[in-house]
Amino acid sequence: MKLNRVRRRCRDLLKVDRLVKLPDDVLLNILERVGTLDAVRTCVVSKQTLNLPALLSQIVVDLSDLDLHRKNRGVADMTDKILSTRSPQIPIRSLKLRFIMRGDDHLKIGRAVALAMATQKIDAAEFEILTKDIYYRRTDADLLDSAKLFNNFIGECPDAFAGLTRLHLQNLRFGESDIPNILATCKRLESLRLLRCDARKLPVLHVEHARLVELTLAYAKFSTVELGCLPKLRRMTLHRWIFDNLDNPLILGYVPQLSKLTLAHAFIINRTLKLSQLLVNVPSISDLHLDFQSEKVWVLPECPKVLAPVLGKLRRMNLNNLPEECDISWTMFLLEAAPSLEELCITVWDHKCQLESQKSYYQKTDVKWEPSTPDFKHNNLSRLTIYGFQPNDNFMGYVRRVIEAVENIKEVSLHDRKVCEHCVVKFPHLGVRPWSCPRTSEEVDSFRLEIAEVIKGRAMAVASTHKIRHDIWVQRECPKLLTRVVLLAKLRFVNLDNLSEECDIAWTMFLLDAAPSLEELRITSAKGSRITVCEEVDSLRKKIIEAKEKVDSLRKNVIQVINSR
Repeated sequence: MKLNRVRRRCRDLLKVDRLVKLPDDVLLNILERVGTLDAVRTCVVSKQTLNLPALLSQIVVDLSDLDLHRKNRGVADMTDKILSTRSPQIPIRSLKLRFIMRGDDHLKIGRAVALAMATQKIDAAEFEILTKDIYYRRTDADLLDSAKLFNNFIGECPDAFAGLTRLHLQNLRFGESDIPNILATCKRLESLRLLRCDARKLPVLHVEHARLVELTLAYAKFSTVELGCLPKLRRMTLHRWIFDNLDNPLILGYVPQLSKLTLAHAFIINRTLKLSQLLVNVPSISDLHLDFQSEKVWVLPECPKVLAPVLGKLRRMNLNNLPEECDISWTMFLLEAAPSLEELCITVWDHKCQLESQKSYYQKTDVKWEPSTPDFKHNNLSRLTIYGFQPNDNFMGYVRRVIEAVENIKEVSLHDRKVCEHCVVKFPHLGVRPWSCPRTSEEVDSFRLEIAEVIKGRAMAVASTHKIRHDIWVQRECPKLLTRVVLLAKLRFVNLDNLSEECDIAWTMFLLDAAPSLEELRITSAKGSRITVCEEVDSLRKKIIEAKEKVDSLRKNVIQVINSR
């Protein structure tokens, strides 16, 4: 046993010796791909690498909560040592620190960062500040104490916060002037995230900043959130938002560049919101994400003519976690109001892990909706994706309605409902609903015929346009010859459409061998229309992997034979 340990130690030393002999620029490139703590430990093994931590252009300390509770003091000491020994001529491209406000650890980090910002160039700096206790054990007094500790922190180290570009805070109860003070101090701030923060005595959370690009509020408890003058804001997320003011829970002021908006799980029981009123000042939205967390649908269907002015530039829309009991046809009003929409993704899922979902499970009702125009047509939607698809009247009727309305549909992707392991463990009495989508090849063929009948007219149009041929007119060639062709050497995407189902797709491997830069390979069978069923794609991927393994095995055998000769 002792001899084995000695041998392993010798092997480790040889590996370290090889690593040390690498050029410094190569070593720095390797060290910057791991956490800064690991990089420092690696450099300690040799005197030749002791100076490398001071040369790192990226300093990232992102430990887990458990590790931070044990190593927070070490994080503070290491941060102070690295920043204090750096040469001012070496800029820092990225500084990301995650730490706990405990003792004077955070003050030590803040002072070290403030000194570095005064003497060095730092392109991007991020603080993720945790409180000393776990969030669900905190009382109102704890929230107030944490907020007071943070206010003292920002007062002691204003220069450190003045250079921050990203700031993440959690478990704080703000006073009336706290948020304005944070925004005024953090002059370079581009991203602000508040997790489980509130302000009981603050009726309106007013946000104004000249450089803020991203704003995230999670588990926010504010009466109203009002965005004032935010000329550079592009992304905003409200997750599990809880508001007392149901008339104006969110006021969007001057946000001319806001393009991505995520609203997830609004705690609104007796009312619904009108998107035409909520988004009246932001007609620039191009990406809209609404997450209902398997709860009540809190969006009120509206007349497309009223909603069209605010959704005119919408390109992508995600409707997540719609309750399974609701008819999804109501979502058509969004399609009618968004003429520029290109991608629509719908997820239907009763995720019972959430406590609120379990409480209100039997209170869900269908959303009433009537089509505004029976001959509605859409010219830009190219992709429809549905998770939680079931071959029943609800989903089949919806797919039929969309296909009939959309002129240029290119892809319809249908997936099974999502499964959460925690749901099965937490609610065993509910059981697991059986999957009613096709499993066997016979069921897949039957389902394909059924879905092809649903989109019969559109499928024929696609077939006549692409002139489907069942014979393969591409001849396999030596990969070395094909690689010399400039087009294949730089090839990134390959689509092989309408292959005969009787054909073995292993022949396509010569394209993989000849295209070293290939990132995506898509294969579509000729039977049916251009529809992707997830199990069929998985089967094709497995066949490709098996064929690749066979080719690699054959190649190794050939090399062995050549070497033996």
